[in-house]
Amino acid sequence: MAKTTGRLTIPSDENFLHETEQLIEKWGADAIRDSDGTKLDTALKQLSIKLYSTYFVARGYNDFAEKHPETVQELYLMSDRVTATSDQLTIDFMAHYFDQQIQPNYHDDPAEYWEVIDRTTGEVVPSQQWRVDTKNHTVTMTHVVPYHEYTVSFLANMIWDPTEMYNHLTNNWGDRAHQIPFDVRFPDAEQFMQKTLKDWLAANPEIDVVRFTTFFYHFTLVFDDQAREKFVDWLGFGGTVSVPALKAFEKVKGYKLRPEDFVDQGFYNSSYRVPSKHYRDYIDFVSAFVADQAKILVDMVHDAGKEAMMFLGDNWIGTEPYGPNFGKIGLDAVVGSVGNATTLRLISDIPHVKYTEGRFLPYFFPDVFHEGGDPVAEAKQNWLTARRAIMRKPVDRIGYGGYLKLAAQFPDFVDYVTHVADEFRDIYSRIHDTHPYAGLTVGVLNAWGQQRAWQPFIVAHGKWYKQAYSYEGVMESLAGQAVNVQFLNFDDIKTHGVPENIDVLVNVGAAGTAFSGGDYWKDPDVLAAIRAWVAAGHGFVGIGSPSAIPGTYEGRTFQLADVLGVDQEAGFSLSTDKYPARDVSTHFITENREDPLDYGESTHDVYPFPDTTVIDQGHHETYLTTHDYGDGRGVYLAGLPYSPQNSNLLLRAMFFAASKEDQFNQWYATNPDTEVAAYPSAGYYAVLNNTDQPQKTTVYTTAGHQTDVNLAPGEIRWETI
Repeated sequence: MAKTTGRLTIPSDENFLHETEQLIEKWGADAIRDSDGTKLDTALKQLSIKLYSTYFVARGYNDFAEKHPETVQELYLMSDRVTATSDQLTIDFMAHYFDQQIQPNYHDDPAEYWEVIDRTTGEVVPSQQWRVDTKNHTVTMTHVVPYHEYTVSFLANMIWDPTEMYNHLTNNWGDRAHQIPFDVRFPDAEQFMQKTLKDWLAANPEIDVVRFTTFFYHFTLVFDDQAREKFVDWLGFGGTVSVPALKAFEKVKGYKLRPEDFVDQGFYNSSYRVPSKHYRDYIDFVSAFVADQAKILVDMVHDAGKEAMMFLGDNWIGTEPYGPNFGKIGLDAVVGSVGNATTLRLISDIPHVKYTEGRFLPYFFPDVFHEGGDPVAEAKQNWLTARRAIMRKPVDRIGYGGYLKLAAQFPDFVDYVTHVADEFRDIYSRIHDTHPYAGLTVGVLNAWGQQRAWQPFIVAHGKWYKQAYSYEGVMESLAGQAVNVQFLNFDDIKTHGVPENIDVLVNVGAAGTAFSGGDYWKDPDVLAAIRAWVAAGHGFVGIGSPSAIPGTYEGRTFQLADVLGVDQEAGFSLSTDKYPARDVSTHFITENREDPLDYGESTHDVYPFPDTTVIDQGHHETYLTTHDYGDGRGVYLAGLPYSPQNSNLLLRAMFFAASKEDQFNQWYATNPDTEVAAYPSAGYYAVLNNTDQPQKTTVYTTAGHQTDVNLAPGEIRWETI
């Protein structure tokens, strides 16, 4: 592989000129950037290299925020649930919130904008029955019902930007001033943001790319009284609320929002919740506003002869890249953090921009780059994981963030980044303008659809959750497989039916969540459309609790139990005998599988119907089944955490569901730790070793041809078709 340069952005810092120049040459970087808390050395700005500058729109200007406290960003929060023991109750609504981040908003009338709720009945307590003590941050209620639970929903000022707070605490920035976020909804703030950017552009003519981090509103991130994360939703719109926003919403949409529309019984409209009409309306309202305001800033950047880039994180709320308003902003590029194959595809598939960039891990922070740390191991895992997705749809650039001074102290890490950069450029030069082979087109069906493509099951970026990993594996598998993926919501199906190009629908998630679908499965039009489509010869793969209504609906838990051939016992039909089925000895889906199948947390109490084929069962549980439905097929799996073996299992299950198993053995590698990416129009294919160990595999190309391949650790073997 010949040495190449370009398509790489690295961070730098003050007083690090010579070392930065050496790493630019070694890594072939063509751009440098600053990071939160750093500044580029003046001499670095004289290099013949592209310069990125991080730009914060809504934080980092405390002089303005302190002079205009009414513009500080806000959110609705809910107090602890407190049980009354008499007809009077006092709630400390700030209990367990971090008072360095959160302060109650008392300048807007609590009687009008707050809400006290009897959580035992769901009834709102009239404002005449409660009063606020602004000194002690309490609400005292009268005429309450003993032994009912109560909560206070209150407007709060967010006086410390969550990301800057995280960086501040992680890097021990001591008494450095806390950055106060302010809200573009207020005319004074809007004018300040525009004037500040205009002045900054004039003062920084050498900067080529303005990297907005991001625009106006941070994803919902609230800390507790121990400075730990209390609530985090990477997709949450909680931090966009304000009294001007509430008034503008009512004018645009024609109805008022309640505090409960935001606190949502304490769930805060988590993306796991099936979104209400009010919340969907609010997302649309905020996104349209953010697009309009962001376009003003982007146009200013363009008028100054610079590129405008957005970071997919921090203050990115309202800029959802797959939403209907994103294209109006006019950005040149999007950069995001790459945690795995799924997040790589989340970035690389973004429309309406000239290029995309992935920021790879590890971040050059002292939590990894310290004595005894092993940044190479994390970098290797990150690269090999994301590379699968790059082979399907590459980002246009890669990069790193943090403190270059730290990374430079680890020679092995420096060498590995050299390898990553060279390999990425080689891959990109071969495939960026080609279409890879896809054996299937898969439709992922959930309540969000295309609006949140590649984003199911995210809570906090890249973090593991016990309740999610058994489903996240589906996204991670699809991100690097030789299939085309479309994201569909239930309104798509209800209005237009299943698109003609879809071979198999996948529905995955826990019962009642947005990803399984919740009450959407009570819609007879949706059910009839999918049943007819499967019966006509297509496939439906359900994982976890597909089509489930918790507690049953019309005698079923799984509303597509007839398609899947299984249902889940809810405790109501124990008197109805269910006889154990016999495992089949062999099946296409599990062909050549020797290891025990892994369903993660699994889904319990699922039972098969008499005509269902059971591939795997045990311990009085059903794990993997298939079922004929008309000319089509349903396949059920109890869970699918990511592993190479499970990725292969899912691929086989989808081909079987689509009745295309006779087409499976082309551009396919038999060893699950290896994969094939083929580019017929370009005349070559690649065999990937996705591990750090040597691997042997048999590769099927076309027309039954096969060849044995030995791969070195992490190798990509390019071959001519």
